[in-house]
Amino acid sequence: MTGLAARLLAASGGDVAVAGVALVADCAGALYWPDRALLAVADLHLEKGSSYATRGVLLPPYDTAATLARLGSLIARYAPRMVIALGDSFHDDGGTARVSIDDRAMLGALQRGRDWVWIAGNHDPTPVHGLGGSSAAMVKVGPIVFRHAPERGAAAGEIAGHLHPLARVSGRGRTVSRRCFAADGKRMVMPAFGAYAGGLNIRDRAFMDVFGGVKFTAHMLGEGRIYAIAAQRCLRGV
Repeated sequence: MTGLAARLLAASGGDVAVAGVALVADCAGALYWPDRALLAVADLHLEKGSSYATRGVLLPPYDTAATLARLGSLIARYAPRMVIALGDSFHDDGGTARVSIDDRAMLGALQRGRDWVWIAGNHDPTPVHGLGGSSAAMVKVGPIVFRHAPERGAAAGEIAGHLHPLARVSGRGRTVSRRCFAADGKRMVMPAFGAYAGGLNIRDRAFMDVFGGVKFTAHMLGEGRIYAIAAQRCLRGV
């Protein structure tokens, strides 16, 4: 691990390797690759609040601003040369048109001076227009492949989102559920970053299909640190 990676690890989260690549799993739910100055986030689900409003379900309409503010803090910390958003960046294909003027300005400021890639997701499959950056189905950087949905079977070097992993553990008389990175050294499923994004228990069958069983680790997001827990020790249910 480089000196920079060690300092970032001490300040923000935990180290995790995928296909031999040393990465920093930030306790905010983002992934940083120091050697490439690359920051990855998954499932922002921007404009989820406004999407629900179109169906008569009223949520506070501040999720986009809150999510971008959290992302801005990470960009200020890491100063990445590249940001990859791993799909479902918008809650629906109409979300890009509903982004407010202020939030557009914030997003433009975050993109300034760096490469920004929107990967297509199942919620937002069409290319992003009018909000900066470039669009792609997937991105390959060295031995790592970034895509939205994890593929079944062997996929060494894959980093994906889509499943919104959440781990549930019990100890000292209480049960805690937290978003997490799910990884087995060969591949990773990232936690959802969006303010309104939910979670799927890592003991769900969907994760068994990805990892071929329960032999993977939940890197749980804590207050100021990451907690690595064997998936087989985590509880089922919600």
